[in-house]
Amino acid sequence: EVQLVETGGGSAQAGGSLTLACTASGYDWSSRYIGWFRHVPEKEREGVAAIYRGGSNPRLWYADSVKGRFTISKDNGANVVYLQMNNLRPEDSGMYYCAAVAITSDDTWYRSQTWLYWGQGTRVTVST
Repeated sequence: EVQLVETGGGSAQAGGSLTLACTASGYDWSSRYIGWFRHVPEKEREGVAAIYRGGSNPRLWYADSVKGRFTISKDNGANVVYLQMNNLRPEDSGMYYCAAVAITSDDTWYRSQTWLYWGQGTRVTVST
């Protein structure tokens, strides 16, 4: 079973930056893709970004709301996937979860119900 641990959450001012890290227990077929999701109360968990962990030029996905501000990257040697968040906005606040799955696609990466393994989450708070 894949275990995921998120770190790096905290508070920031609008316009500031935070970097989240998702450390996986290993790398295997069931965790080839890692995604970051955001959850706020009374809303569905939404996909923020996702990455294919294999290869040197991995497939990336971003939600429209974070394109140009967030960057997802990986360190395969350390089994870590990062989410660099720049130019933060108050609406970026929420619980951030990383998730893992064997297969995803353009049509499914942003759907939380298609991901299999989940971390415990880390909170991000962005103030004005």
